[in-house]
Amino acid sequence: MSDKKIGEHPLVEITATVNGRMVSRSVPNHYRLIDFVREELHLTGNKEGCGAGECGTCSMFVDGVLVKSCLMPVQKIMNATVETVDDLDRDAGRTVLQQAFHKCGSSQCGYCIPGMVMAATSLLRKMPNPDREQIKEGLGGNICRCTGYQKIIDAVELARDVINKKILDSSLEEDLLEPVMGARTPRLDAPGKVTGSVKYAADMVMPNMLHMSVLRSPYAYAKIISIDASEALAIPGVEVVLTSADVPGIDNFGVFIEDQPIMARDYVRYTGEAVAAVAAQTLDLAMAATKLIKVEYEVLDGVFDPHLAIKDGAPQLHDFAKNNITKHTKIRKGDVEEGFKQADLIVEETYQTAKIEHAYLEPEAGLAYVESDGCVTVHSPSQNITHHRHALAKILGRPINKVRMIMSTVGGGFGGKEDMIYQGMLALAAIKSRRPVRYVFTREESFIASAKRHPFSIQYKMGLKKNGKIVATKMVMISDGGAYAMSTPGVMNKSAILGPGPYQLENVWVDAIGVYTNNTPSGAMRAFGAFQSEFATEAHLDLCAEKLKMDPIQLRMMNLMRDGATTHTRQKIDRVLAVDCLNAVVDLAGWDQGAPNRHGSGKESRKDIGQSGIRQSCTLGTHLKQGEEV
Repeated sequence: MSDKKIGEHPLVEITATVNGRMVSRSVPNHYRLIDFVREELHLTGNKEGCGAGECGTCSMFVDGVLVKSCLMPVQKIMNATVETVDDLDRDAGRTVLQQAFHKCGSSQCGYCIPGMVMAATSLLRKMPNPDREQIKEGLGGNICRCTGYQKIIDAVELARDVINKKILDSSLEEDLLEPVMGARTPRLDAPGKVTGSVKYAADMVMPNMLHMSVLRSPYAYAKIISIDASEALAIPGVEVVLTSADVPGIDNFGVFIEDQPIMARDYVRYTGEAVAAVAAQTLDLAMAATKLIKVEYEVLDGVFDPHLAIKDGAPQLHDFAKNNITKHTKIRKGDVEEGFKQADLIVEETYQTAKIEHAYLEPEAGLAYVESDGCVTVHSPSQNITHHRHALAKILGRPINKVRMIMSTVGGGFGGKEDMIYQGMLALAAIKSRRPVRYVFTREESFIASAKRHPFSIQYKMGLKKNGKIVATKMVMISDGGAYAMSTPGVMNKSAILGPGPYQLENVWVDAIGVYTNNTPSGAMRAFGAFQSEFATEAHLDLCAEKLKMDPIQLRMMNLMRDGATTHTRQKIDRVLAVDCLNAVVDLAGWDQGAPNRHGSGKESRKDIGQSGIRQSCTLGTHLKQGEEV
């Protein structure tokens, strides 16, 4: 018989030199270097973004070699020297490279920056004078989801030139005489981000803190018959097991429609929906206890195609939403059918956009505790803390002055952290345990449980005169909103209002229909629905230009709104700069006029590609010269 207890792992003694100090610790034998540094030594400068060696946020040095610490077993650092971002320049506070990152405004959300700094430090140590292409290759193992890399590469070039005495050290100093617009204005939070000292939610630790693990549904649609958590609760060190039955207040929340419980109640509606949560003394213990919770399901037939979900007889996900329609936004202007009769050309096409994961580098995380006055406090990277606070007060059955939301530093959001999908569990666990509780998603959990960009199917019909004048536009858009409404109503509204584009149209018909399905919920993402509908409009205009054998810029110029235009929603606009903007872009690009398909017909190549000041076309492979290394 084994004496091993549930949630316990054999310990291994590790001795290493970390940031110039000898440390010895007994840690679980499954720990990786990132776990040892962050959880045991509480050096949180280096982050964990993916857990798979892909993003580079966890990059640090072992015996002078840059490694992805999320992939290195802790046993590998026995008697080794480890260097993290927390102590790169102990005496001066910031290295030249970190100062350059600050100067160039290279950090936005900041989550990737410690790893970027480590990778760039490795490059400059090996190659003191790299050119721009070598810098790109040197940073190739690190991902940023905010900056577009331009300013990061600029920072490495600046540091290179200061280190090599090509420019003065004063180049790193803040220039208060620079204009604000277009200048390298240092961010107030940049020093903390380039050194790794800024605390994100997963970096926070409190005395007596518990760790949370969540049991998620393996089914897309099922009725919950019973939940038995007795075995989990019997484990020493397990403090709390939560289900929807533990919610004291009104267990419904949502940005526009309050249709979502903090954990599945009666039914699970998508794979990965939270069913129960465990708070225990260690994360290993919480995860082990979660596996002992027994849930009996009655599996139901789900619906996964929004076109099928709106048909009579389809499974009905919410009683209040007939034919599973979350939101139907309509725009009607003029007489579309009459407009089509006047058209010389009618072009019809269907456009599809995909469900997209935000892939912010910081997985969702939070820390909740009850203050001495009874106020429940939740730290999380919420992009909508006022709404979350009011929703939590209702869920917890507490007055609003006894609920506090603190927005921790957001390691990328892009709209994906607007929806409240775990803060309620955290708050409730803190109340029931009377101890702080922290919950950090794995990357897999973030993929399976967080809201995605809405996928759209757009049926487009446009009528035009021979000269390119648009006489009628009809858009019918169906979007998969997933199991809960989240931001779907707002996305439908914006996609409908902005979808037809900045064009003067006399006859417009728009239907934007958001639909409940048993897929992962769809939520806010940059452009909030306008991206999908405007993509279809601009793609359709290119198709129309091709059929008319007309320059696509000329087609747009003919139809753009001018001063005094009336929008599709009948808003009169006094001043319109669309023509000015397009003219400026045409001039800057050196636009080569003509029908869009002429170059694919054996005719001369475009003249507006590869000009000075215009970004070069992407090519595969490295850009290093023969024999060069990084």
